[in-house]
Amino acid sequence: MRDFIDDVKIKAILEKSRNPDKQEIRAIMEKSRKKIRLEPEETAKLIQVEDEELLEEMYALAGEIKQSVYGNRVVFFAPLYIGNKCINNCLYCGFRRDNTSVERKTLTMNELEEEVLTLERQGQKRLILVYGEHPDYDADFMCETIRKVYETKTGPGEIRRVNINAAPLEVEGYKKLHEVGIGTFQIFQETYHHETYAKLHPAGDMKSDYQWRLYGLDRAAEGGIDDLGIGALFGLYDWRFEVMGLLYHTIHLEEKFGVGPHTISFPRIEPAIDTPFNQELKYRVSDKDFKKIITVLRLSVPYTGMILTAREPAPIRNELIPVGVTQLDAGSRIAIGGYKQSEIGQIPEKEQFQLGDMRSLDEVIAKVAELGFIPSFCTAGYRCGRTGEHFMAFAKPGTVHSFCIPNAILTFKEYLLDYASEETLKAGNKLIAENLKRIGEENPKQREIIESRLIMVEEGIRDVFI
Repeated sequence: MRDFIDDVKIKAILEKSRNPDKQEIRAIMEKSRKKIRLEPEETAKLIQVEDEELLEEMYALAGEIKQSVYGNRVVFFAPLYIGNKCINNCLYCGFRRDNTSVERKTLTMNELEEEVLTLERQGQKRLILVYGEHPDYDADFMCETIRKVYETKTGPGEIRRVNINAAPLEVEGYKKLHEVGIGTFQIFQETYHHETYAKLHPAGDMKSDYQWRLYGLDRAAEGGIDDLGIGALFGLYDWRFEVMGLLYHTIHLEEKFGVGPHTISFPRIEPAIDTPFNQELKYRVSDKDFKKIITVLRLSVPYTGMILTAREPAPIRNELIPVGVTQLDAGSRIAIGGYKQSEIGQIPEKEQFQLGDMRSLDEVIAKVAELGFIPSFCTAGYRCGRTGEHFMAFAKPGTVHSFCIPNAILTFKEYLLDYASEETLKAGNKLIAENLKRIGEENPKQREIIESRLIMVEEGIRDVFI
């Protein structure tokens, strides 16, 4: 069968786009400024830019576009690994089937509850649950874990949004997840390059079926899930090709379902326990190219959320947030049971890969606030039906920030009152005051609405949103 990723065509477009003209690049950037998704030929030309002056212009525009669509807010979440059993043998993964250095573990419902309580005590409100590919982790099991997460609460702590990162399912499985109330279903193709995909995923494994994985999100959409997350693992193949693959995946979803991905992720491959493949990478992505990847993706798909994970060290994350990032994880632990272990002073071992940013949630929030961005735990859009095509109806013209910013302020205020350190509390209140002043100058009525709801939060009412 043929699919919508044409390796030969992508390479030809990239080759033809070498040495782009400055004037042409600036014309493409103007299209991005209008929040219009780029065509593959246009994205390929941005990829080939090496001129430092043009690159600086691209970085600046990426930040400007993110600001115009989502405002100066950054959404926070945490990954929660449910189980690391896996029937696949992916060469780059620490959880691969033949890796005997990893202890196989699946959280019991009581252990899951402990992990969630630990996360809630930190102030987390949004989780992404992660599962290996194994018969034990079917749709019914995922639904059971989702229900457990939602019903687990402590004091003001609760999880309001559960996303999923798991193996592709049949349509009926996605329907079950939709009914139980998941948010985004996320599948990373890992690499869009067919030959590389075949080399890294041994024949006979479930994951060796490139097209089953590629069309996994099509089935999710058919099952009623309208927020979809795509991604590639950068370092497995040429990053230029992978950026083009992500764009073609976006175009496919837009053309078939009328709405593209809710989020795009771009993790870089990291060392993993007893995983030799990750030590000497032919396609390792430099920090400079990584910044370019994020910038080009933001310019290519101006209205889509973009996730920067704790794989990256803190200095890199601090530098890259301003070029278009909308979501961060923080305080993350990726060992099975790792949050509870960390809370009692133990160091989680034998994780899927090495994290680069081990700061606490409060430390990351303080830094993001220092950079001038409002930390957000907002989940209002999902309760108000602002998902899928409805969400994009606000995002594409750049009006979604009229909801995002007020709700970011309200959820940030919750965090400051319930969980923040004294230092973060002072910095956060100052940031809120500065944003209220700016909002008041532009829209006095909106400021009045936000301030009335802030009073409700200060009086102890939680989950206040617009």
